[in-house]
Amino acid sequence: MKVLQYLEKGRPEIIDLPVPAPGNGQVLLKIQGIATCPHWDLHIMDGISMVPGGTVEYPYTPGQPGHEAMGEIVEVGPGAEPFMIGNRVALWQDQAGATQGCYAEYVVADIENLLEIPSNLTPEQIASLELAMCVQVSFDQISNVKSIAGSRFAVSGLGPAGLVAIQLAKAYGAAEVIAFDPVESRRELATSLGADRALDPTDENAFPHNRFSPEAIDLAVDCTGLKVSVEYLMHRTVDVVALFGVLRDNVDFGFTHWCRGLHLVGYGAHNKGAAETALAHIVAGRLRLDPLITTTLPLARYAEGVELLRQQKAIKVCFTP
Repeated sequence: MKVLQYLEKGRPEIIDLPVPAPGNGQVLLKIQGIATCPHWDLHIMDGISMVPGGTVEYPYTPGQPGHEAMGEIVEVGPGAEPFMIGNRVALWQDQAGATQGCYAEYVVADIENLLEIPSNLTPEQIASLELAMCVQVSFDQISNVKSIAGSRFAVSGLGPAGLVAIQLAKAYGAAEVIAFDPVESRRELATSLGADRALDPTDENAFPHNRFSPEAIDLAVDCTGLKVSVEYLMHRTVDVVALFGVLRDNVDFGFTHWCRGLHLVGYGAHNKGAAETALAHIVAGRLRLDPLITTTLPLARYAEGVELLRQQKAIKVCFTP
C-alpha cells in the first residue's frame, strides 16, 4: 500500500508498505479521505515539535501526522464487535505518534477510536470529526462555568478550530458571535458561517478596550495560542476566556482580571462524549466542516497541500489516497 512518510525535515515521500492486519479489538480501515491538521503538518514539515520544548525525530512514523480521517472497514479483527465489514467510520481521536498514521491507503484502528457515521456524509463533511471533538471539549469547559445561551461570544483566530467554534457558539444559543482575525478572507468565511461581526484585532478602533463597555464580551475562546491574542480577549471579556490554541508563552493575568472574577480556562481531556456531541451537531446540520476544506488533492500531492497552508491559501486540505 502507499503511505506518506517524512524521511527527514522538509522531505515527505510516498513509500510502499505491506497492508497491515488488525489485531484484537481492531479493524482495518480503507481510508477514503483525510484532512490536514495545519499546525501539526507545518510543524513536522519544519522539524518543530507540537509540544513546547519537544523534539522531532526522522524518519517520522509512516502515515503520521495524519489523524483526521474517515473510511470504510474492510477487515475486522477478533473482539471488534459491533463493527462490521462495510461500516463507514471516522476517527474521533488521534491514535498517537508511535502508531502508523492515516496518511495511507489503509490503517489499523482501535475500535474505541472510531464512531460509525451516516453513509451520506462525504470525506469533506466528516473527516475532521476529531477537530470538532477537540473544539467541543473547550465548549464543555466554558459551559462548566457559564451558560453560553444568550451571551456575547468571541472567537479569536479563524483557522479551522475558530471556524468550528463560531458554529458551535451559534448552536449553543449565543446571542451574538464576534470573530477576530487579521486576515480578511478568513473574516469573510467566518461571517458566512454565522459570525455576526468579524473584526481585525490589529485595528485599535475595531473593538472597545474596556470590560465596562456595553459591548464587553461575556465569553470567549482563543484558537491561536498566541499571547497577544489571549490577552486581547482577557482585556475585553467579563466572565470566561477559554484557551484552545496550544499556549507556548505565559500570559499576564493580573489584578484587573482577578478583581473582576475573570475565569481563564485551560484545555480539558479528549473524550468520546464530546465526539458524539460533535457528530450529532454535524448530522443535524448545526456544524459544517466542508467549508473548512479549501481543496481536495490526491495524497501524492501532499507537499503541495502543505505549501497552500503555509501561504494561507487554504484553511484545510483533504487528501484522497
